[in-house]
Amino acid sequence: MAEHIQVTGFQWDDGNREKCQKHGIACQTLEDIFTRQLMVLPDHEHSSSEQRLKAIGKTRDNRYVFVVFTLRNFNNELLIRPISARYMHNREIIAYEKENPDIQNG
Repeated sequence: MAEHIQVTGFQWDDGNREKCQKHGIACQTLEDIFTRQLMVLPDHEHSSSEQRLKAIGKTRDNRYVFVVFTLRNFNNELLIRPISARYMHNREIIAYEKENPDIQNG
């Protein structure tokens, strides 16, 4: 069964905003992805000082997005802090859909 974590918002600054936008993903689009079905996995390779997570989700127009993020407590709120985001390449999408045949479209 999937675990649900209640977050209250997002933590943005010039650094993470620019890193996500350089790959063509607007902050609003990225935030919307987190309101939809996501596959979330730990990112053990890059989790030295804090726990990082990887997520794959779809935009409203069904484009797959790969997101790296962390969860931060700030003023008694749990916030999603995106670290990086990009649209997935076709070969990644094909492999993902092959490994996850039950993924719903839309």
